[in-house]
Amino acid sequence: MIKAISYYSKKLSAERLKLCYDLATPRVRQYLSAEIEHICSRIRSKDRILELGCGYGRILKELSPMAELVFGIDLSIPSIRMTCEYLSTLENIEVAVMNAVETAFPDETFDLVCCPQNGISAFNVDKHTLVKEAVRITTKGGRVLFSSYSEEFWDARLEWFRIQSANGLLGEINEKATGNGIIICKDGFSATTVVPEEFLKLAEGLGKKVEITIVDGSSVFCEIDV
Repeated sequence: MIKAISYYSKKLSAERLKLCYDLATPRVRQYLSAEIEHICSRIRSKDRILELGCGYGRILKELSPMAELVFGIDLSIPSIRMTCEYLSTLENIEVAVMNAVETAFPDETFDLVCCPQNGISAFNVDKHTLVKEAVRITTKGGRVLFSSYSEEFWDARLEWFRIQSANGLLGEINEKATGNGIIICKDGFSATTVVPEEFLKLAEGLGKKVEITIVDGSSVFCEIDV
C-alpha cells in the first residue's frame, strides 16, 4: 500500500492539491465551507491557531481575519512554498515544514489546534500520538478540533474522488474494493475515515471533555476541551 503521507506530500501537493479543490462539486464545496464555518465558530479574536496539514493555505486564509495568529504546518515542502506565495499579503500567518505527531512547539503554545478534512486519517500516522501531541501544545482552556467524513457524505465524497481520479490526480479507483467508508485506488492508495466511536476511543485517558458533532451532514467533528 502506498503510504498516504508520501502520496499527499509528493503526488497531491501544491498546485495539484489546489486542483482537487478547484474540481469540487457544489455539494463538496458546501462541505468545505461548512467545515471552515464550524472552526471559525470556535475562534476568539485573540486566539493563536495552529492548523495541522495546512496544504497550500486554503483554510489558513479563511481563519486569518478571525485570530491574532494563524500558524500552519505541513510535510510537503512544495505546498509550504506555495502557501508563502499564496498568502504573502497576510501578516498574521506563519508556516513551517513540520511533522504533526512530533512538532517543535513548547507545551501550551496555541489556543486552538485544528486538523480538518480527515487529516487524522490522511496523515497515515498513529492517531493516538497525533491527538496527544495536539492536546500537549494547546493552552488550558483551549480547544482541539479534528474532523473526518460522515457516513451520510459517502456518495458525494466518492463522486469527488472519482473526478480527481479521472483528472489524473489520484490513481484509478478500484470500484470492487471500494466501500464501507474506504476508497481504494489501483495504485495502492487508500482513503479511510474515523467514525464517532473511534474518536471517543482516541480521546480516552486524556481526562478532557470530548464532544462529537455532525456538521452539515458531511463532517464528524471531535472537539476536545483542554
